[in-house]
Amino acid sequence: MTKLIKSAIVIGATGLVGRELVKQLNSNPECERITVIVRREDQAFDIHPKVQQFILDDFLLLNDEDVSGYSHAFSCLGTTIKKAGSKQNFYNIDYGINAHFADLFETTQTHFLLISAMGANSTSKIFYNKVKGELENYIQSLDLYSTSIIRPSLLLGERQEKRGLEDMTQKLYQKFSYLVPNTFKYKPVTAQQVAHTMVEAAKTQTDKFKIYDNLYIQNTK
Repeated sequence: MTKLIKSAIVIGATGLVGRELVKQLNSNPECERITVIVRREDQAFDIHPKVQQFILDDFLLLNDEDVSGYSHAFSCLGTTIKKAGSKQNFYNIDYGINAHFADLFETTQTHFLLISAMGANSTSKIFYNKVKGELENYIQSLDLYSTSIIRPSLLLGERQEKRGLEDMTQKLYQKFSYLVPNTFKYKPVTAQQVAHTMVEAAKTQTDKFKIYDNLYIQNTK
């Protein structure tokens, strides 16, 4: 079931992991073209010769023709309730757009890869984790060629937008990181590690469905 990453389409490409993923895909000699779906042109992608930008204000308008012919589809799309403005808006983005994107690859030969969250659980009392779990369940119910779910803990890295609690946690972690063993399953991971896990899953996964937990992400080489 493994296949070369000949062509990739990415949503959430302007986020912390998305940018790193595009960088790694562009450096992959097997990958010939990368399409990033963006709401507005981003000049930062101009340094990557294999990247083309598909500008679309509403990702729900993506159709079968737009995504046809790609060997791999990557979703790095995610937000926070604070940034979205409400729980409903968060749901519409994190569940609605990701579910629509996945729908487009049913009965195709495209390997679908999604960044979820470590606490994803459809029965969780935490709204964020509940939505992530519901999305995972929905995607697993689809008839997809191959599916990879990546479940990172706290992401380390410089975001373009400020996330107060995450920023504070990052600073505390950086100060005391030497106390955290590599076997600690909640240990924060970098965007580079998550992106690398996605690329490795795209290249080597033989299972039709597989979840990559935070410990796996920590130890990926």
